[in-house]
Amino acid sequence: MALTSLDERVEQATGRSVADLWTEADTADQITGRVITAHRELADATRSVTFFRMLVHRLSSGEFEVDALLFARIDRAREQLEEAAGRRDLLTTRLLHVLRPLEEAVRARTADAGVDLDPSDFAALAAIAPGGAMLREHLLTHRLSVVCPSGIRVTGTALQRLEDQGLVSRDRSRPLHVGQPVMLTEAGRASLSRARRDTVVQARARHSGPVATRLSEISPPRRR
Repeated sequence: MALTSLDERVEQATGRSVADLWTEADTADQITGRVITAHRELADATRSVTFFRMLVHRLSSGEFEVDALLFARIDRAREQLEEAAGRRDLLTTRLLHVLRPLEEAVRARTADAGVDLDPSDFAALAAIAPGGAMLREHLLTHRLSVVCPSGIRVTGTALQRLEDQGLVSRDRSRPLHVGQPVMLTEAGRASLSRARRDTVVQARARHSGPVATRLSEISPPRRR
């Protein structure tokens, strides 16, 4: 379960899972340390929003008698929820600010890091890209399966090849029988984008070449 709405961006920028980051806070460099601190504060604020939202829901669920005391409790819980949401939004902005140097460094490193893809790797990345994929291990057979939200399955061999090339990453902090989310890395997105662009260019070249040739062979109409 995600701790904040920015977990994925934090993991992509640092190259580490959130669980690993929190355990390595004491040995992290200065920039990463600020990211960890800001992320922890945002996680606490997000939990507060969840708590007060559930409290408002409980108070208005019909469990309590409707009287002046209940109205006062609902008003107070609503105020606390509003305060918690405001703090969460403020800390979201703060985390984005301290995260920016790491994200810019990743973009600089991976701007030209795209690798050439063969058709099978291109198909696998294209299937994973829209919503990620889930890697699971069957409890009885121990067989691995990689399933995308669209229902497309990626072979374990293909996943391993993409991982070795640094094109995808997965959350290894979760057990395989529960499922490990698989997402494209910056290099993976760059490679997929470049492959798609090359495909479009090639398709246009195939389409325009013969047409241009045919047009050049057409004689202008003769005047009668």
